[in-house]
Amino acid sequence: MMQTRTKPPSLVLYGRTWCHLCDDMHAALAPLAAAAGARIEVIDVDSDPAFQALYDELVPVLLCDGVELCHYHLDEARVRAALGLGV
Repeated sequence: MMQTRTKPPSLVLYGRTWCHLCDDMHAALAPLAAAAGARIEVIDVDSDPAFQALYDELVPVLLCDGVELCHYHLDEARVRAALGLGV
């Protein structure tokens, strides 16, 4: 049985301002987020020592509703599933 969302998914992208992989993931994620009606919150891990400690060498890291979906590169199939977009 498929669940219906009552609110848009919450996407958080942890990265760095100078990271090309972060830019690539954000660009690939943007159309998927738009299709799902989701907003992407981008957090610079260097802005907070706690975020830096958690995600330092893993960026970019994408979370959806608090669940880590992927890091380094966008896992489109996993993101589509999390956003309810199908394959």
